[in-house]
Amino acid sequence: MVGEIMAQGVEKERKTTLVDLTGRRFGKLTVVTLAPERNPKNGNTRWLCQCDCGNQVIVDGQNLKHGTTRSCGCLRREVSRQKMLTNPKLAGSRSIKNFFNEEGIQYSHLHKSKKNKTGVIGVSFDKSNNLYVARLMFHHEYVLNRAVETFEEAVELRKQAEQRYLHSRKRSVKSTENLTSLSK
Repeated sequence: MVGEIMAQGVEKERKTTLVDLTGRRFGKLTVVTLAPERNPKNGNTRWLCQCDCGNQVIVDGQNLKHGTTRSCGCLRREVSRQKMLTNPKLAGSRSIKNFFNEEGIQYSHLHKSKKNKTGVIGVSFDKSNNLYVARLMFHHEYVLNRAVETFEEAVELRKQAEQRYLHSRKRSVKSTENLTSLSK
């Protein structure tokens, strides 16, 4: 048949019919060719796709057909940006700078979110590696991004980083203010 490729089934000794997706568009993706290897998790066929933004990405065929994957990731960034710009709660926040405090610390790293499962800001659990991760961003760079085996160790790392980067700045600002008030 035209538009079909015969492929050997992975688990069974039977022939399966594979629909050739080459040249078809799915969202911002255009299928270029069949990828050399199947998806190791589920055995599905994968396809090399060209995104409208210029990136190439390998995508599971099922995700293309069902509309789960429609770009290389650029569509998510576009949609998120549009939502941020049109959200009335963020009306005054037209710049990424507004998501950081005056010390360059991201507000999300200072307040516990609903998604936080550990109960400690900056400490999360990575299920894939079965490790706890301690993080702290300071002046738009991670000064702490370390995976450890125990929750207690991750909490201690986060506290040490906060002491070093957050509290030392507060002390230096207060001491400068004290010196200024004494000289008046």
